[in-house]
Amino acid sequence: MTATASAAPARPADTPPPLPLPPKRRGIELGLLVGAVLISICGYLTVGAATGHALPAGAVTYGAGLAALALLAHLAVRLRAPYADPLLLPIAVLLNGLGLVLIFRLDLETPGDRAAPAQLVWSTVGVGLFTAVVVLLRDHRTLQRFAYPCAALALLLMVAPILFPAVNGAKIWIRVAGFSLQPGEFAKVLITVFFAAYLAANRGVLAEAGRMWWSLRLPLGRVLGPVVAIWLVSVGVLVLERDLGTSLLFFGIFVVLLYVATGRVGWLAVGLLLAAAGATAVATLEPHVHGRVTDWLHPFAGIAAGRGPGQLAQSLFAFAAGGLLGTGLGQGDSQLIGFAMKSDFVLATVGEELGLAGLTALFVLYALLVGCGFRAALGIREPFGGLLAVGLAALPAVQVFVIAGGVMGLIPLTGMAMPFLAQGGSSVVTNWIIVALLARISDRARAPEGAGERRGGTAHHPAPEHSPPPEPRSAPESRP
Repeated sequence: MTATASAAPARPADTPPPLPLPPKRRGIELGLLVGAVLISICGYLTVGAATGHALPAGAVTYGAGLAALALLAHLAVRLRAPYADPLLLPIAVLLNGLGLVLIFRLDLETPGDRAAPAQLVWSTVGVGLFTAVVVLLRDHRTLQRFAYPCAALALLLMVAPILFPAVNGAKIWIRVAGFSLQPGEFAKVLITVFFAAYLAANRGVLAEAGRMWWSLRLPLGRVLGPVVAIWLVSVGVLVLERDLGTSLLFFGIFVVLLYVATGRVGWLAVGLLLAAAGATAVATLEPHVHGRVTDWLHPFAGIAAGRGPGQLAQSLFAFAAGGLLGTGLGQGDSQLIGFAMKSDFVLATVGEELGLAGLTALFVLYALLVGCGFRAALGIREPFGGLLAVGLAALPAVQVFVIAGGVMGLIPLTGMAMPFLAQGGSSVVTNWIIVALLARISDRARAPEGAGERRGGTAHHPAPEHSPPPEPRSAPESRP
């Protein structure tokens, strides 16, 4: 047999060469995780050395626990979502680790109120749910079939706190036998799934059908009616509970997803006008909100009246004291802010002890987290996944904007929790679920065609809705 005959058959000239497989980048993720854990441990040791002039006793336990959680999450991603964005998990671990460091530092100012051990337990629960979502949810499109059950469960979770007494003027907590839960945190993910599923199913009608009003095309009432009704009921319940931060978050997610689904910029303008009108009405009629607006407009009124500075004034003083590089971890005076220093005003501790440089780095981390979600939305080819990724990424984006604006005096305070950073078990668990869903969507967006089937899921790229018919084959030539 000649060399030509023994050679592999030549590829037809019209067949394109196979595309190279995209890199999985799990090694990069592991390296970034090591850096995130080391940064968190260094922060923990720095706080102990600055406050007690000795290394804290639980440094080894804290470092080993955080490293074990990071490794568990990494193994879940490596095995079940190998093409997921390599930045998502390290950013979440670093933010969660920094949050534990800050809460431990603030615990030293309140010996009777230790929140860091409970926050570590909630972080463990959050990583466990992250692992469960990545392992068990093979395809994010499964959630689309449960749109209305998600909406019903979200409304039930939001209504439940009405039966319990108010805490700090808001009925957003369920407290039983010393155990507390904020169900609105879980409801925001369920509402986002419902909005994404409904708008994905009706995006064509929403964008093309309806009446023109000035330069804006209004969708048909029977199409937009169900999603508007769910949104109005949820916002109404939250207003009754005085949970205005979450109601503002729901409104923002609704407007963002409606804009992405229709592609019409006019919805953003309408959303801003409605938000301004609603905020003005609530601030005028609701005494609790009116007080917050008054404090925002006159943050130093307490000093002028001889009552001393309030929380917002102390927060502004903390940012001013931090300057460019901060006073150093453990060397600030965050205890002057008051009872909300571990939740609403934890960002003021970052500004005071890490300065403008630390704040900028923190905001860059949040921006990267949101950018990973938007990149997954751009890479996915089906509308539900794209809308869900945008909605999930917009959740921390809106929260960070509202919270940072409130503690810096740019907008009135809303009482929300800084993602991963502030004290709050419900918040940290929900944020880990959001990161898990974004990891699942990004894995689907970056995986090569057919990779989902090999891992037990569905195919990566669905066939186009109107694919052209195949060209007819010519009959084979007859040979003598």
